[in-house]
Amino acid sequence: MMRLPKKSRLWTGFAGAVVMGMLAGCSGAGEKTTEAMQLMQELDYRAALTELQTAEEAGENARLIARGQGIAYMGLADYEHAISCFEEALRSSDGFVQPVDYDINYYLAAAYAKNGQLAEAENIYSAILDLKTDEEAFFLRGTVRLEQNDYENAKADFDRVIAMDGTDYDRIIQIYQSLDTYGYKEVGRQYLNQCLEANGSKMNPYDMGRMYYYLGEYEQAYMILEKAKAKGDANTYLYLGKAYEATGDYNYASSVYNSWLAKDTSNAEIYNQLGLCEMQKGNYQSALNAFQTGMKIEDNPVMQALAFNEIVAYENMEEYAQAATLMEQYLKSYPDDLQAKREYDFLKTR
Repeated sequence: MMRLPKKSRLWTGFAGAVVMGMLAGCSGAGEKTTEAMQLMQELDYRAALTELQTAEEAGENARLIARGQGIAYMGLADYEHAISCFEEALRSSDGFVQPVDYDINYYLAAAYAKNGQLAEAENIYSAILDLKTDEEAFFLRGTVRLEQNDYENAKADFDRVIAMDGTDYDRIIQIYQSLDTYGYKEVGRQYLNQCLEANGSKMNPYDMGRMYYYLGEYEQAYMILEKAKAKGDANTYLYLGKAYEATGDYNYASSVYNSWLAKDTSNAEIYNQLGLCEMQKGNYQSALNAFQTGMKIEDNPVMQALAFNEIVAYENMEEYAQAATLMEQYLKSYPDDLQAKREYDFLKTR
């Protein structure tokens, strides 16, 4: 496991979510390594591995090459190779804890978790916490513990996160979502309610509306979010529309999304949600147009969702050949999407 010399085992900043989030460049990366990271942003992981091989032959930073290879293998859902690469990167440490060490260890923990090696991932987060108090590590360890049915210790981690910052509403929502995912929805609701009780008097309408949305109190959510709409950003409109969707009012939800897009066409998540809304209304061509427009926005955080939803739109339009072609391309970029693999098996029979 990614060990540095005994006196200082190490790791930093980021944790496993999407490969895109893991692509920030490290200082000291050579030209070919940097080009490989750009290829990964374009989801071309195999080409990135070829570029990293060239970087190796050119004598570029071996540690950053191994890190890059690990990220590329994660993109290909080859977690065993990813783990090996991250461990190799850590073995080349000089024994002094540096930010890149934390960075690599977070990636390694994510690879372990993706590979089903949850205890190993938990151990890495614990090692990080031995070195520093880190909100992200507490949250991620709590989530990994939940996945191992260790509710008591997971909750202790989440409580620690909130004790560190009880006004980080994004994080509190993430804790709720983790608890909901692993069967503890009511405990998650308690966190949301406690947050409202502690901070309600100083919360802005957007944050308060989000809390009510996740509590399932959708009418209360949209009434509060309506107050935020005049000065709100894309996220305000997004949650406002989703609250109306949750009550079954897809027509008004669509109008909310379109009213934002009338003044700003740069938010891919709004296009994605508009497309989903149009799908609910049976307007598959309109949905397809929304998904495809969203996909034209560069470096957007919901590209995978847009690509998958585009396929579903074609399927609902009974254009099965086109859906199958796109699904084949999709699985090259997102090979660990099991739902998509099942859908592709179905499409090949049409």
